[in-house]
Amino acid sequence: MDLFTLITLLIVISALFAYLNTRWLKLPDAIGIMVLSLGFSVLLLGLNAIHPAWFTVIRQTVTEIDFGRVLFDVMLSFLLFAGALHTDAAQLRIEQRSVMLFALVGVLLSTALVGSGLYFIAGWLGFALSYPLCLLFGALISPTDPIAVLGILAKFKLPESVKLNIVGESLFNDGVGVVVFASIYRIVVNGSDSISAGDIGLLFLEEAGGGILFGLAIGYGMFWLLRSINHYQTEVIITLAGVMGGYLLAQKLHISGPLAMVVAGLFVGDHAREEAMSRQTEEYIDKFWELLDSILNALLFVLIGLELLLIDFQTSYWLICGVMIMVVLLARFISIWLPFRLARRWLDLDDKAPLMLTWGGLRGGLSIAMALSIPNALPHKDLLVTITYAVVLFSVIGQGLTMERLIRRLYPTDKAS
Repeated sequence: MDLFTLITLLIVISALFAYLNTRWLKLPDAIGIMVLSLGFSVLLLGLNAIHPAWFTVIRQTVTEIDFGRVLFDVMLSFLLFAGALHTDAAQLRIEQRSVMLFALVGVLLSTALVGSGLYFIAGWLGFALSYPLCLLFGALISPTDPIAVLGILAKFKLPESVKLNIVGESLFNDGVGVVVFASIYRIVVNGSDSISAGDIGLLFLEEAGGGILFGLAIGYGMFWLLRSINHYQTEVIITLAGVMGGYLLAQKLHISGPLAMVVAGLFVGDHAREEAMSRQTEEYIDKFWELLDSILNALLFVLIGLELLLIDFQTSYWLICGVMIMVVLLARFISIWLPFRLARRWLDLDDKAPLMLTWGGLRGGLSIAMALSIPNALPHKDLLVTITYAVVLFSVIGQGLTMERLIRRLYPTDKAS
């Protein structure tokens, strides 16, 4: 199937599911579209029993979609920039200590806890997984997904400090997660002698530090260009070119493109909005990126649902998937609660925040993309992909659907504004 036909089919399916959700289900967009996409995939799986030849053609079509490449190389830059652009950078600066604490310490601690938990549970259930491979799973599942978080939290009312910590952490912790994942990946593939603590530190400095500095440069470049003209059509194109060109250049420079897009989006949303945009330009840029964000979110969650057709849900995997969902949640809570207690006096968060940050820390397409990037030659890849998919499904649907109830319980309406 040619590329244009494939994109057309995905857009048509996304539009149909978005309509059905808006018209009847009335769930938050990300959850509703994903539920419908999963239902559609289940129907297609049923087609296998009726007409295997047709199902084979459909499955082959889905196989042709390189989910990791579509997300990392195409969607991610737009989604992160759009999310950061609409985040209150001034308020985020107030919460920067807790955001960076949870984004750095939280991911590292969660990686160790989840990896250790999987190692012992897998051994107990008869799966011979090496400890580095278990840590690799911990690294890919620990970062929360900014795309899933932003798509769902926008519908709920939360105290600003808690909401900004959830959103801010999700925007920044993927950079940490990618570095940890890349480091452990080298150990799994080449052995523990292939990388040292110094190599990991240098990799983090190059990826994360380089990404932040490059993001500032991109943001300032767009700010300077926007300030020098007053023509909203050209200014919208400038932001689009800055994101696409900046992300491509970041990949060529081997620095963190996601972090660069987050920093650039925050810079443009803060400084350029106040000093470089007319009211008309601001309105058009906001609406353009909001619309692009909605379209790509719909496509992403349709793709996540369709990935069900490629997952090998063996009966022997069900128990370990169920147990690991609980392990990931528990590890998330500990990795938030422990830094929160140790740094309590410096953080502007109440005692309910760790629970809310735990339940609001959703996993999504990023985790699936990293799991699918594991080479097929590595043992037990199917098991890791299946567990990842199960955790993401529970996260987006289970946690997403119950989030409003938890918010109402923890933060009554008269206090949550």
